[in-house]
Formats: sequence, structure tokens, C-alpha cells
Amino acid sequence: MTNKVQATFRDYDIIRYPVMTEKSTKLLEIANAYVFVVDKFATKPEIKIAIQRVFGVKVKSVNTISVQGKRKVFRGKPGQRADFKKAIIRLESGEKIDLGVGV
Repeated sequence: MTNKVQATFRDYDIIRYPVMTEKSTKLLEIANAYVFVVDKFATKPEIKIAIQRVFGVKVKSVNTISVQGKRKVFRGKPGQRADFKKAIIRLESGEKIDLGVGV
């Protein structure tokens, strides 16, 4: 069993919210990988520690993707959506995160 370490406020600032799309659900089924939107300036080790503290699981690997915001036209004026960072969290076999809690 994993050592349960108390999560800090910074851990909750790093992990923003899970991404629930068809592609992320397929990743979960195939590779036991979860997708989260995380803080833009968080590093892979910080993300790994935050996931382990908040959910009490063992993380195998972390891959990150910086997504640039699309350029769009809002009410006739050019604008840009916000940039964000996604993290693909791969867990050890047998580990699981329950994302349905609180919904």
C-alpha cells in the first residue's frame, strides 16, 4: 500500500481538472492513462508528486503537452483563446483514480 502523504494547496493548484473526451477515455482503457489540465508552469516531477499526494496512487510516467490557444474572431474582433498545458498520467498496473467522485 502507498504511503499517504498529506496533499498541499500547491498540489491542488497544479492539477486543474481532468479531461473527459473520447480520446482520453480510450487512453484510460488501453494504457491506464489519465489526462489532466495542469498549471502552465508545472514541471513533470511536480505533476507526478501532486497526483501521488492528491489521489494516493503510484505514477509510472508523466507526459506533458503545451497547447497554444486558437486565434478566433469574437464579435467581429480578432482574439485568442487561452493557452493551457495537458498532462498524460500513466499509472502503475493495478492503480486507479476515481474521477466520478463529487459529480
